[in-house]
Order: sequence, then C-alpha cells, then structure tokens
Amino acid sequence: MEPLRTVFSRSLSLFRRRRLDSDLDEEVRSHIDFAIEENLQAGMSREEARTSALRSFGGLTQIKEDYRMQRGLPLIEQIGRDVRFAIRQLRRSPGFALTAVLTLALGLGANTAVFSLINGLMLRPLPVPHPDELAVIRIDRNDDGDSVYGHNYSFPATMFRALEKRHDAFQSVAGFAGQGTFQVRGSSGNVEIPGAMVGGEFFSVMETAPLLGRLLGPQDDQPGGTSTGFGVVITEDLWRRWFNGTPDVLGRRMTIANAPFTVVGVLPKSFVGADPTFRPEIYAPLWAEPVIDAPYNNTAGGYHSWWMRIIARRKAGVSLEQANAALLAASNSIVNEVIEDADSLADARKNHLHLAAESGSTGYSYLRKVFRKPLGIVFVLCAAMLLLACLNLASLLMARSAARERELATRLAMGATRRRLVQQLLVESLLIALLGTAAGMVAAPLVSRFLASVVVARTHGATLDTSIDFRVFAFIALASLVSAVLIGLIPALRSTSSSLNEQIKSGSHVSSARERRRWLPRVLMSLEVALALLLVVGAGLLATSLLRLYRTGLGFEPNGVAVLRLDMGKQSLDGPALMRWYEEFGDALRHEPGVRSISFASDTPLNGSIWTEAYKSPLSKGDQEVYMTSISPDYFQTMRIPLSQGRDFTWKDTLAGGHKIVLSQQAAKLLFPGQNPVGQHVVDFSKVAYEVIGVVGDVHIASVRKNAPESGYVPMTQDDSKKPSYTAVVRLDGSAVPLADAARRLAARTAPDIPAPVLTTISGDLDATISSERMMAMLSVFFAVCALVVTAIGLYGTLAYTTARRTSEIGIRMALGAQRGQVVAMVFRENAWISVCGSVCGLAVALLASRALASFLYGTSVRDPWVMVGSVAALTAIASAASLVPALRAARINPIQALRAE
Repeated sequence: MEPLRTVFSRSLSLFRRRRLDSDLDEEVRSHIDFAIEENLQAGMSREEARTSALRSFGGLTQIKEDYRMQRGLPLIEQIGRDVRFAIRQLRRSPGFALTAVLTLALGLGANTAVFSLINGLMLRPLPVPHPDELAVIRIDRNDDGDSVYGHNYSFPATMFRALEKRHDAFQSVAGFAGQGTFQVRGSSGNVEIPGAMVGGEFFSVMETAPLLGRLLGPQDDQPGGTSTGFGVVITEDLWRRWFNGTPDVLGRRMTIANAPFTVVGVLPKSFVGADPTFRPEIYAPLWAEPVIDAPYNNTAGGYHSWWMRIIARRKAGVSLEQANAALLAASNSIVNEVIEDADSLADARKNHLHLAAESGSTGYSYLRKVFRKPLGIVFVLCAAMLLLACLNLASLLMARSAARERELATRLAMGATRRRLVQQLLVESLLIALLGTAAGMVAAPLVSRFLASVVVARTHGATLDTSIDFRVFAFIALASLVSAVLIGLIPALRSTSSSLNEQIKSGSHVSSARERRRWLPRVLMSLEVALALLLVVGAGLLATSLLRLYRTGLGFEPNGVAVLRLDMGKQSLDGPALMRWYEEFGDALRHEPGVRSISFASDTPLNGSIWTEAYKSPLSKGDQEVYMTSISPDYFQTMRIPLSQGRDFTWKDTLAGGHKIVLSQQAAKLLFPGQNPVGQHVVDFSKVAYEVIGVVGDVHIASVRKNAPESGYVPMTQDDSKKPSYTAVVRLDGSAVPLADAARRLAARTAPDIPAPVLTTISGDLDATISSERMMAMLSVFFAVCALVVTAIGLYGTLAYTTARRTSEIGIRMALGAQRGQVVAMVFRENAWISVCGSVCGLAVALLASRALASFLYGTSVRDPWVMVGSVAALTAIASAASLVPALRAARINPIQALRAE
C-alpha cells in the first residue's frame, strides 16, 4: 500500500504546485531567519549573520529543486516544461513550424488514408463472436493449390450440399450468394434492393442474434421453404425505411421477384454479412434462388453452375490445419458424388481437384484479390513519402539546431546533462509529429473515402468501411512515434555531441570551417534527392502506362455513349412480344433531345460480363472460341464499330430466315483464312449453322490490356432464351440526365413491373475496368508532386541555413576580391553536388525497384528512357532552383557588414 500511497501523493502534487512552492518558500525563509537570529546572538553584525546563514544553508535553488524532485513526478514535470519550451520555440519560427507541420501532414495523412483502406478491405475482422474460428472454403487444383487456375471460391449448389452434410471439422457450414439485388414490389412498382441468398446454417456460422423475431435456419432452406412458403430476414435499416419500424413486421409479406415472401426476423444494424464490401438488406434461403433469379435457375444447373461461396465455423479445438486435412480427406468422395459428367470427373481427378480452407476472420471479398498487390505498391509509395518527409525535416532541424550550438553548449557548461538536452529536442520533434498527425487526420477520412469509391467503382452496390478503429489508431500512433524519432534523434545527438570547448568558441569562422567538414547533412540531403527521384520515376512509369491504356484503340468510341440497363426477367412479356417492346422502347427514346442513335446489346464492352461460344468452319482447325454479343440493328453505328464487309442486322432477321452472324476481322481470319467469309456458314457446338452476313472491326471486350479477341454478333431477334434482359446503348449529344428521366417515365408507362432503368456510361465502365491502374497512377503522381515540393523546401531551407552560417567567410572572400559570380558559382557548385550524387543513387535504385511495377505497366518498359530522363530533369530543375536562391543571396552579402558583425 505504501508505494501506491506515494504515487498518489506525488500525482496530487502536480495539481498543487503553486501552493506547495509557496509553502516551501515560507519554510526556507523561516529556517534562514532562525539561523540569522542565532548568528546575531553570537555577536555577528546583521550583514555577517545573513551571509553566514545563507552559506550554512546551501544553494537555495538546488535545495528547492531537490525538494520538487522528491515531492512530485519529475519526468512528467520535465516533459511538461519541455513541451512549453517547444511551443515557444515553434512560435518564434512560425514559417519553419508551418512547413514542418504541413510536410508531416502530407506523409502521415496519406499513410493513414491508405492504411484505413487496407484495414477495411483486408484486416478488419467481421463483427461477429470469435471471428478467428471462421473459415472460407475454396477449391484448389494440383497438390500445391497454385496452378494456372489459381484458387477458386465459387461453388455449385451440389458441392455445397454435399459439404453441408459433413461436420468432421466444422460445427456449421453455410453457402451464400451476394453482390446482387432483389426486385421488391413497392407502392410505385418493382425496386431493386441489395439482397443475398444464404444456406440454412448461415446465421449459425455467424453466431448472430436477431433484433426481432428469428433468423433463417435449416428448416427454411428447403425446396418450397416452410409450410407458409419462403421466409426472409431484413436489416434494421430496411425495417425502418420500408415498414416504418413497426413492431408487427413479423409475418408481413414482401413481394420479391413477383412471389410472396414472409418476414420472419430483423437483423441488428451491427450485422454486415460475410462480405465486408457488400451490405445486403434482405436475406433469403438458397432454395429460393430459382424464384429470385427467374427466369434463370442456377440451382438446376448442378455442377455446371458455379454461383455461391462457402463459409464455415470450425469446431472448438480444431485448427485450420486440421480442417484442411479433413477437407482433403473428404474431397474425393465429394467430387465423385457431385460430378456426373465423365469428362468433367476425369478432368477433376487429373488436376487433383480438392477442397481447402483459409482463415475467414475477415470474411470473403473478391475485391481483395483484385486490389491486394496495387494497395501493397501504394502503401510502399506512402511509406517512401513519409520517409522523405522525415529526411526533409531531419535536415531542416539539423541546420536549425546548428544555429543553437552555442546556446546548447552554454547549457551543458552550466550543468545540464546531454540526456536532458536530447530529451528536450526530442519533445520538440514529437510536438511537430503530433501537430502533423492532427493536420493529416483532418484530410485522411476524405482521402480514404475517395480511394474506397475507386476500389468499389466496378462492383454495383459495393461499399467499403474505412472508418477508424483501434488498428488505425495504433498505426497512427506508431507512425507518429517513428516519425518523431526519425526527424529528431539524429539532430539531437549531433547537436550535443561536439566538444564543449569548440562549441563555445566565439567567431563564426570556427563554425563555418566545421560546417564544411560535416558530411552527415549532405548525406541526408542526397538521400532525400534519391528518394524523391525514386517516387518521380515510379509516378512517371505508372502515369505513362495509364495514358497508353486510355489511348489504346478500343475498336469503338466510348465517349458520348450512355447505357440504360434493363431487367425484364420479372415482367410478363416474352418472345416476339418482348422484341417488339424493345423496338418500340428504342423508337420512343430515339426522338428524345440529344439522342443521335440507339441500339440494344446483351452486354456492352468492358462491363465485366463475358459470353463465349465455340464455332468451326470447313477451313478452321476444329472448334474456335469466339466472344459473343447479341445485338439489335444500329449497334455498330451507335458504337462506331466500322462495318468493313456485308451488312448490319435488321428487325426482320428472325429465326424464320435462318441463323445469322457477324464476325470481327480476327474471327473472320481465324475461321476463314484467306477467304471472304460473307455468305459462308459457321457451325456451333450444337450443330446449328449460322450464315455470315458481315465483318466488322475488332473490339476490346473483356480487357483493355489484352488484345482484341475474336468476336461475333448475333441478332437479338433470334434470341430464344426466356425473357432476355438487354441493355440500351445510346449515343448522345450533351447531358444524359434528360435521357434518364425520359427512360424512367417510358419504362413505368410501358412496363410497370420492371425496376427503373439504371443509367451509366461506357466511359465509366472503362474507368472501372482499369480502376487499380487509375488509383495507383493518381496517387503516385500526387506523391511525386509532393516529393518535389518537399525536396525543394528541404534543400532550400537546409542550404539557406548553412549558407547563412558562412556569412563571414563569404564576406572575407569578397573583401579579398572575389566577384559575385564567383561566389554564386562556389555556393551553387557545392550544393549542386548534393543533387548530382542523390540523382545518380536514386536513378540506380529506381532501375532496380521499378521491376516491381512491371506487372502493372501497359506498353511501357520499366526502363523507359523518356520517363527516366524526364524524372531526372524535373528533379534537377527543382534542386537547382533550391540551390540557386541561397547562392544569389550569398552574393549580395556586404563584406563590410559581415566583418563588422563578426
């Protein structure tokens, strides 16, 4: 108890300092007065009595300081005094303080924003009990699971049902299919609401309690659902928005995909599902998929329809390695059970298809696979930017502390310890780091949200939580502490390491001579230049690659093309009647202001959907894979795809006139090498013959990076699928907003059962296709610009300090006859060597480090000479300007005034 009482007493003294100091002064005076009285009684004069009393008592200041050390917490008091002193120092140099804070704010703010994004996408566990027990199931091929196929996280329903029955290593296994929308009947027709279909054990896996009612269970995930039909669980937000938060929501009906569903429970707002990038508002059983996805039926597709993910919760005490061993042992029997096709079964056995498990604490997200490497590169760039900022501030503090050497040496001579001075200088650096962190934190949430929007741009309805949690706070604290040490430790040690006698010598010539012999400042500035060049080269490579991606010939003109996505699967029209509706819908929109042409397509280029078919001709070497699109008349005109041979489709190209197809030039060369394909026939895998009626230009369909593939087009009037949904492609002059309003009104009048058309642009699809490249290029250019600015500020500030300290030397040179041009050349030459050495080292490192960017570059070599030369030229210009200004200022020194000041 005694140590606790001591700590408590000392802590209280921090808040009673003035009173205790007053009591101490009074007690000291009483002791001195008593000693004086005794001396007077001994026969001394009053002056002698006072002198003797003070001499016998000792140093008043030392005694008071010893008392303060014993009554309180000395380290805290010292730090408090150091903080107040650091504040005064920064207030005396507002320009330096502002530069230092903004420089660190750039580095720390960017790192915080990117780490928040990485945390939200890859690190944050799902908000469920014991997330470390979760496992995501995948399919691997070959023994190492690292074949050309990579990991596959998609499963057919049959494989999931086979695994669901096995609980060797898992207490519950659940499939889920998200990242989609449900068509829900509202007061004004069908609307699209984010939804997911889940297995019966999904909520058992997630160990979630309902806010109201109950959650879906195995009894709900049955063909037809329960005796009352299929049930659904909704989120708290949807409950309040759709049902006004009424407590009698349980048992209420919702019409989803034109079928009745019963609300059986409400989820709390804290539940986010199994995918951190998607927030479903309705959860339905997996067996409801044929109803929700109608007219499609993935459930009936069996092994050939891969559409769901699997997440499981391990049994208590079962490790991930044990779970993998159990899955490997069960894989053969599951494969034999679910694969009925002999060829598919032989392929699965040949490639050793087996199940595997990985940690599911953070859930499953497809975006992780896409952005894992780009975010890693961006984080390295952020770290380099922060290191550059720290080097910059270390150089500035080193130059600034050089001007305080005599002050520090005097304090050392008066009894201050080196540790005490280093502590004070580090507190000043920590204060700068804290202010920079606070400034960076203001902008970091805005930047992280912008980056999140870039990440989820291609995925409709996706979201990403980049809010700050304890991991982000820990990262910020660590980054701030490391920054404070990096910017303050070297200057602090260097400022207190020189000989005391040399430090307190008067005359700046001693300092000037010593300044020229110091190599550490020059090394730091050279490293700063090298690191800046590394960032500029990386930005140049990524920006050049992005420009070349945009300049790639796509085979069509994306600018000015709007896309209206229509979902016709839940309305009553079909067959020829539906085709007539499309034709009439297009004719009505064609008369809207600004519409130049309109067409329809099953998929638009670069939207992420791919449809391939195998065709062969008498001249082809067997079946050839062709990328297919079903289109209406005027598609090539609307997309500005050149028609080189034959003709376009018409609305009269129905099945009654035979199957028709238009080939791209690559497909025509592949299927009919050296011949005119128009009028000839190709045959698909089902032996149906198609007459080739035209040849068009090649188009990038799946990716901008890859060459335009062999592609073919068939008329939508020959589409025999059930209730096909097509996309309207509209070429516009001007804004697309009037078109969107007109399309919604027209759709509501002519097809009230469909959701409102969703308007996007093909340019937006293009941006989303290369979203990772855009993010990397934008951030790298931003970091490069910041690096150039920081380097310029750092070089100028450091060189200005060091040049100013050579005022007397330069004055002597000019008094002895040196010309101003010679002084400029001398100062500029010495400073330019720093830039040259840094540029050479930075270029060498950049040539090696740029290999890490090779997989992200398009049409750009990692040793692109224009990028290298341009980067060196830009940095040389910045460094030269930063060196020239102090040199010109030195040349204006008046030698008489310099010598007089000396």
